[in-house]
Amino acid sequence: MKKTRQPAVAGMFYPDKPEVLRRMTEQYLAEARPSGPVPRAMIAPHAGYPYSGPVAASAYARLKPAAETIREVVLFGPSHRVLFGGVALSSAEAYATPLGSVPLTHAPAQSLAGLSQVGILDEAHRPEHSLEVHLPFLQIVLKSFDLFPVVIGDTTPAAVAEVIRRLWAGPERLFIISSDLSHYLPYEQAVETDRQTTAAIENLDAEGIEEEQACGRIGICGMLMVAREKNLKVETVDLRNSGDTAGPRDQVVGYGSYVFT
Repeated sequence: MKKTRQPAVAGMFYPDKPEVLRRMTEQYLAEARPSGPVPRAMIAPHAGYPYSGPVAASAYARLKPAAETIREVVLFGPSHRVLFGGVALSSAEAYATPLGSVPLTHAPAQSLAGLSQVGILDEAHRPEHSLEVHLPFLQIVLKSFDLFPVVIGDTTPAAVAEVIRRLWAGPERLFIISSDLSHYLPYEQAVETDRQTTAAIENLDAEGIEEEQACGRIGICGMLMVAREKNLKVETVDLRNSGDTAGPRDQVVGYGSYVFT
């Protein structure tokens, strides 16, 4: 029997009924206004769909022209529920969502041999939403792809950058960094903080983002290090917060979507 990682937040972060999930996700994508080249890498948020779904869709819509080109997705997300050191791979053969199963590829792990920060830890994957919420967007936009999911624990941006370098390949392999921005600040303060984070991302300034500015800071900064080495350009495609999308403005969570080309 195939070893499948089952959904942990279906019915909470996004609908658990396939037809409702598909309709919601397709609506977000239809409302996005994509323009520009297909990204080699992206940063996109991972909150509940009513809050961050429209922001995430603005990046995912950029993948539509590459629906037949992108065959593998390397997805990094921060651990929210399990404490561990390094980065965690999965031994599963598939990740399930209400839209079906996404096959996992383990071939890229061969490139990571000898890295002490890398290991298999299914316990980190099982409850983690920061990877799961991206999959319905990918299932609808790309239709067919293999997934290489990575949960980031207690480690450094340099350690994540080394993983990305080892995994870097051609345009058939897409890199996604999952991260929200500031958390639970008043609206105006969040807007200013997220603008500062965005400026650091646009300038490939891996040292310019503090821990409280993004829950996926380690992944973001690791990606910025590699992007700087490879002379990639960063474009901000959406920057909003929960006060703009679906929540009150006394305490908000920030969301940004960025593409690397």
